[in-house]
Amino acid sequence: EVQLVESGGGLVQPGGSLRLSCAASGFTFSYYAMNWARQAPGKGLEWVSGINSGGDRTIYGDSVKGRATISRDNAKNTLYLQLNSLKVEDTGMYYCAKGPIGMVTNRGQGTLVTVSS
Repeated sequence: EVQLVESGGGLVQPGGSLRLSCAASGFTFSYYAMNWARQAPGKGLEWVSGINSGGDRTIYGDSVKGRATISRDNAKNTLYLQLNSLKVEDTGMYYCAKGPIGMVTNRGQGTLVTVSS
């Protein structure tokens, strides 16, 4: 059974940073591309970023490009998302999702990020 457990969310001021983590189990993590997605209050699910299985190719949505870095540690079965220069509009539930890139249906329960002063 695929399990994805996100962590690292919290309350942060505008301009701050957070590092989200996603612990994966139940599948061979190193074989799959992975994604991050988010859902702002009252809005639909938005794909944020993706990374290939080897970790050497990354892609970002326009809303976070230049402010986010996706990475993975295949030895630890863990996916990361570093978010910098956070904005109020970055507020939402953040999910990690098993690939392929762009597909976010197979995702965890999420971690909440709140950007507020």
